[in-house]
Amino acid sequence: MRVPLSWLREYVDLPAGETGRDVQAKLVAAGLEVETVEQLGAGLKGPLVVGQVLAIEELEGFKKPIRYCQVDVGQANGTGERQNIVCGARNFAVGDKVVVVLPGAELPGGFAISARKTYGKTSEGMICSASELGMSDDHDGIIVLPPEYEVGTDAIELLQLVDEVLDIAVTPDRGYCLSMRGVARETATAYELPLSDPALLDVPAPNSHGYPVKVADPVGCDRFTARTVTGLDPEARSPIWLQRRLQKAGMRPVSLAVDVTNYVMLEIGQPLHAYDRSRITGAIGVRRAQPGEKLTTLDGTKRVLDAEDLVITDESGPIGLAGVMGGANTEIADVNETAGTTAVVIEAAHFAPVSVARTARRHKLSSEASRRFERGVDPEATSAAAQRTVDLLVLLAGGTAEVGVTEIIAPSAPHTITLPADHPDKVAGVPYGRETVVRRLQQIGCDVYGADDLTVTVPSWRPDLTDPNDLAEEVIRLEGYENLPSTLPQPPAGRGLTERQRLHRRVGRALAGAGYVEALNYPFLGEEVLDQFGLAADDPRRDLVRLVNPLSDTEPALRTTLLPGLLGALRRNVGRGEHDLALFETGLVFRAIGDEPPAAILPVDRRPTDEQIAGLNAALPHQPRRVAVVLAGDREQAGWWGKGTPVSWADAVEAGRVVAREAGAELIVRQDQQDPWHPGRCAALLAVVDGQEILVGNAGELHPRVTKALGLPERTCAMEIELDRLEQAGAGRVEAPHVSTFPVATQDVALVVDASVPAAEVETALREGAGELLESLRLFDVFTGEQLGEGRKSLAYALRFRAPDRTLTAEEIAASRDAAVSAAADRTGATLRGA
Repeated sequence: MRVPLSWLREYVDLPAGETGRDVQAKLVAAGLEVETVEQLGAGLKGPLVVGQVLAIEELEGFKKPIRYCQVDVGQANGTGERQNIVCGARNFAVGDKVVVVLPGAELPGGFAISARKTYGKTSEGMICSASELGMSDDHDGIIVLPPEYEVGTDAIELLQLVDEVLDIAVTPDRGYCLSMRGVARETATAYELPLSDPALLDVPAPNSHGYPVKVADPVGCDRFTARTVTGLDPEARSPIWLQRRLQKAGMRPVSLAVDVTNYVMLEIGQPLHAYDRSRITGAIGVRRAQPGEKLTTLDGTKRVLDAEDLVITDESGPIGLAGVMGGANTEIADVNETAGTTAVVIEAAHFAPVSVARTARRHKLSSEASRRFERGVDPEATSAAAQRTVDLLVLLAGGTAEVGVTEIIAPSAPHTITLPADHPDKVAGVPYGRETVVRRLQQIGCDVYGADDLTVTVPSWRPDLTDPNDLAEEVIRLEGYENLPSTLPQPPAGRGLTERQRLHRRVGRALAGAGYVEALNYPFLGEEVLDQFGLAADDPRRDLVRLVNPLSDTEPALRTTLLPGLLGALRRNVGRGEHDLALFETGLVFRAIGDEPPAAILPVDRRPTDEQIAGLNAALPHQPRRVAVVLAGDREQAGWWGKGTPVSWADAVEAGRVVAREAGAELIVRQDQQDPWHPGRCAALLAVVDGQEILVGNAGELHPRVTKALGLPERTCAMEIELDRLEQAGAGRVEAPHVSTFPVATQDVALVVDASVPAAEVETALREGAGELLESLRLFDVFTGEQLGEGRKSLAYALRFRAPDRTLTAEEIAASRDAAVSAAADRTGATLRGA
């Protein structure tokens, strides 16, 4: 909403020295979002005067028509002689009154005017267009003034070129501020000044002589006022003051009748429509459209109407979309048409906000009227707005107001709210007191009664006030948000992160320390990526939770695995030139249980009961927390030190071990076959929970079919593990290890086993056999060859022994080593290589 300060002063007697910036600060403090204060006419300097064209000489021989004009500017040039001006516009004639800027003046934008020679003539100034004066973007021609203005009159004051305009971003709950009346009320309250309400008019009582109106849908239209003005001068044009106010407010002048309805809408906030009475047949009606009905709106578009559209009709059918836009068949005739409009029927109605909003969106047709109806228009203002329109048409177009007044009103009662007098105090934490609460509510137009419990009648122009908290907000904002004390909440002692949250953070820090970069992705996916993964039809990851209103039609479901999002991030980074990548993500996945009850709609006016919250939780899908990593390219880059090391399935498995260590769990690694991994390079990650081995995740290299379908680099690896299950298998909080000051003893053993025996099984046996003196165990070599025999392999391990309280003897070290080898022999059939 653009609010000219000069117009605003008509309704609020602001101090003489108050600037637009001062008003902006007051309105912002009151809760309005004033985005800018535009300085109209900044840099404009006279002389800028009214002139009359006395003679025109057409100059020939140039690429475009040029005219050499003699203009009378009175005594503005100091001599009273004719002013010679070169002009290229052709929309004026001899005798017309125009706006002339004389040498020595300066136009907006720093454009200085001086006498100069052009097209072989000396031009002593310039005849101005609206765009050159900053009035509008109209470049079609110069300004032609009405003949009644005297030559030499100051055009700066006449055209109201110097002003300040406040640009207010009106939020949906403040629809009343889409009018000068609403902004003036806020300004008057902010300055503690009286308001001159433009809607306080003497309105004649309705009678049976008005234009006939039939409202078939009183829910969609609860008020309809119709007035008729006849005897209009079809040649009458909008006066300059009216045109300038429309232009400053951001609207384009069209014709007198249309300009008057727009002016009253901006002034009072009530959208209006004027029909050419000669183009209406029969009574005006308000009803829902019939399916298939058509209407050509004022923008020239032929529209097929929906059965939910509220329309204005006459005997010929629809003549307008109620609250949105009128029809072309009853449009006010332009002044240039042969038969101008001499009689109009004025419509001032109140339409249901939801109905108007849906119609405007259905037809993709937003208008100034629909913007106001959607946000709520004062239903009590229809009669005043119609009367104001009638008065202006009679004054400016010489019309006559007919005595007939049509007014249809659906029965309704004012909205009342019961409010404890101390409720705003409790909401804000500030002791306002009853007197302050009552005074502030009365300032916004409420009627207030009662002592401890107040009965508040909400004004008709504030449909957004529906409950006690709305009234408390009004009191708080008018008292000043800046006056609210800044207090920090006192958190209760002893509440910190849960164990689940601590594990989540530890895992993130550990993976970041291992060289992975966290990549957060949207939790949505489509079935296409599951097909690209090659998942079987009965795979649990295909049991999707679908969204009712998805952000994207291609991803209508919640993710059941973290890998699609991570692999998409990896693909985007590869496409942007990054080839060595290690990404991780922790987050929830969503698994449909299948027997979830429908979710209930919870109340918003009170805290839900424990049973309601439990019912809502029961309607949710299973949401386990997972962590996943993806890798591509080189783990170690090549350089002068040697070749690079590409990532492999082993790196993905090691990422799983990093996560398990943070959970304090022992990870068991076994060969597995699971989509989307390569069947020969896939590991199952298991952990022991309550004595049972359970699958917690998978790791390995992705199947070549998957990498090709997703456009990923070859040998891309991935790991995904379920943190909740891993937490169950863990020992709780991980304690820092004890650092012994005694020396370590290292023993290497090479064991020969069948090729089918997993290295992890041999490692487990060695750990159990070595006992407490074993500090660490590492596999450093795997060998196969003819000397071992077919189907055999050699696994070489480095065993580190250390005691926390003494230096180990050779006998203790040998005994522990032999016990480890013996345990491996018993469980896996291992033999010492070379024995």
